[in-house]
Amino acid sequence: MKAYQRILADKGITQSMSRKGKCLDNAVIENFFGTIKSELFYLKAYNSVQELETEIKSYINYYNNDRIRLNLNGMSPVQYRAQHTNS
Repeated sequence: MKAYQRILADKGITQSMSRKGKCLDNAVIENFFGTIKSELFYLKAYNSVQELETEIKSYINYYNNDRIRLNLNGMSPVQYRAQHTNS
C-alpha cells in the first residue's frame, strides 16, 4: 500500500517483507509478537503510549534474560546463546 510505504519512509523505517513463497521467514518474530500480546498486552489497560512502551521494553528484557524456555533446555535465550557461544 503506497500510503503506508510513504509513512514508513517519512519516519526513516525500512519495510521488511518476506520473499514470495517464504512464509516461514517471519515465523520467529510472529511467535514473539503472539507471546508478548498474550503475556503482556492483553492483561492490562494502558493509560498512555509511554506506559505501554515502558512495559514493552521491560518485557523484552525479561523475555531475553529471565524467561526460561523448555525448548532451550530450561534456559533463557541469553543463557542458551552464552552456553553455545563458549562451547
